[in-house]
Amino acid sequence: MKEALFLLADLWMIFAGYFYGWKFIRRYGNYLLGLEWMVVATSGSNFLLWSLSGADNDSVLYDLAYFLDAFSRAVGITLILVMGLMKVTHRYKPSLGVDVAVFGVAIVAGLFLQQFHGADLHTDHAAFWVAVFYVVANLLTAVFLAYFAKRLWNAGAKRPAIWTGLVTAAGTTIALTYDFFPLPFDDADRTIFYTAALATWGTQGFVYFRAYRALHDHNAALDANPVRTTGTLA
Repeated sequence: MKEALFLLADLWMIFAGYFYGWKFIRRYGNYLLGLEWMVVATSGSNFLLWSLSGADNDSVLYDLAYFLDAFSRAVGITLILVMGLMKVTHRYKPSLGVDVAVFGVAIVAGLFLQQFHGADLHTDHAAFWVAVFYVVANLLTAVFLAYFAKRLWNAGAKRPAIWTGLVTAAGTTIALTYDFFPLPFDDADRTIFYTAALATWGTQGFVYFRAYRALHDHNAALDANPVRTTGTLA
């Protein structure tokens, strides 16, 4: 039963990442969010293949999994997420050079930080501070997402605002649990934790897309009727 739930959670994250990532690119031209969503989906696909192929720690899929994980935790679902959402909160439109540069930073961060995965935080001080960095980056991103939810609420998109708040809180809980608070009732492979994490990350992809769409549509309505004052984001 646990394995089936894990599989469903991973498939959900893969679907949400590729489907909504493509929608970000095709519908809104938002390559920051679109490509990051696809990175998350690729991470899920790699994790699935690694699990189904025997979960060999010497496999290249094992190293790739840690790289993709570090990529998103350090820069992807932090800096890239914030920059991508700023297109609807601040009408920010980064240049192609900025897009390439920020993904380059994410690649470098992923390559460097992947080496600290699996280290004992009690004896490896560098690994401990890397784990702290992941949590701090998540918390700072959560602050922006709280602001994003407020903008949604002020725009009249109250349901997306509530869901944004809930899924962000769930994501922060996963980030805290990841390295510092392992579930005492979990198995050696942390099946319960990873099932919850994959389900949460997939739901974040779904919820943030719909929230982005709501704020984008609100901005478009204001642009079409600039004299309108009710429901503005001021």
